[in-house]
Amino acid sequence: MPERHRRTVRDLRRGNRATLLRRLYFEGPLSRQELAAHTGLSSASISNVTAELLADGLLEEAGSVGSDGGRPRTLLRIPPGAGSLIGVDVGETRIRVELFDISMTELARSVHPLKDGGHGDVTHVVRLIADGLAAVCGADVQRGPLLGIGVGVPGIVAEDPAGDGAVVHAQTVGWDAVPLESLLRSTAQLSSSTPLFVSNGAKTLGQAEMWFGAGRGARDAVIALIGSGVGASVITDGSAYGGAAQGAGEWGHTTMQLRGRRCRCGARGCLEAYVGAEAVLERWREAGGGRAPGADEESALAALLASEDPAAAEVLAETAEYLGAGIADLVNLFNPERIVLAGWAGLQLGARLLPAVREATAAYALRYPAARATIELGRLGTDAVTVGAATLPLNRFLTTGGAPQGPGG
Repeated sequence: MPERHRRTVRDLRRGNRATLLRRLYFEGPLSRQELAAHTGLSSASISNVTAELLADGLLEEAGSVGSDGGRPRTLLRIPPGAGSLIGVDVGETRIRVELFDISMTELARSVHPLKDGGHGDVTHVVRLIADGLAAVCGADVQRGPLLGIGVGVPGIVAEDPAGDGAVVHAQTVGWDAVPLESLLRSTAQLSSSTPLFVSNGAKTLGQAEMWFGAGRGARDAVIALIGSGVGASVITDGSAYGGAAQGAGEWGHTTMQLRGRRCRCGARGCLEAYVGAEAVLERWREAGGGRAPGADEESALAALLASEDPAAAEVLAETAEYLGAGIADLVNLFNPERIVLAGWAGLQLGARLLPAVREATAAYALRYPAARATIELGRLGTDAVTVGAATLPLNRFLTTGGAPQGPGG
């Protein structure tokens, strides 16, 4: 019984720390009185927990505000230097690694291009990630202790039954049960005490937009990632469908047309085969257009959007209709209040096609759920996947009340 009591007290204290840290992170600076009003914790609990967090360096005083005839109230906040975070985007054309402070201010970045078919050599991809980690960790910047590393990847993430961490199934890039976590820990020489999280890239982007971008404040939303391929993060009642870290919203591999165009996954008629950047550019080439020699996908898509060629206009009009029909499926299935188009291609296409996409969505969706949903562009730009990946260790920090790193933390 005494041991059970000690565990209960410890868990209660950690829960109170987590409650205060989360509130201060998203709404701070706040006074102790405001914390008590917002959290329902007693004044004594607030006083004890904030004293602990101040002593641990996880809170700092941030000025004061006047009160109604009483003494000024001291404001508290989480200092940016309380910790640092690393986000990794294993993208379609590059590996992007970014170091952030706890307020998500970028401190350093390292970008490594991937050649065509570059995902095929998993060892090479892991080495590029490790090189990026070494570069940002070695940057001459002031930062707090590393709270963890998050990695956003294409495909579905599962746990290795043998207990070696995250395994990635990414059919479109030829990854079949790649033990990415164990490979990365070994190659980058990461200690077992360094928190490492691997998640589907669309889900990391979705969490970033929900926390800091266009999804903020929504309880039911879909954040769509459109790049060379297509994915989605579905948020229901404030939580990611399938969990925040594992699984994937493989919206791009829902069937748009029976016996349709061949998709990168090998099937026919997938949505990705019509609205992914690679597929859009392929349809433009078939119509007589196409990228300039040596141009990358991003430059080629920008050229398509700028073209006055009637064939380009037809391809874009079809793309808007396909995308609207795909979004209509999401509207009918999940009844979201907000749909956000993000990813580098989603932002490029959306800036030009958003009115047509909205019109097509309304035409293909049921009227009642469509009337509830708004469609808008993401606000975090092309760094959204890395920001979202960094939120994975950040979420652990907030959820555990700033507990020390390591298996027991």
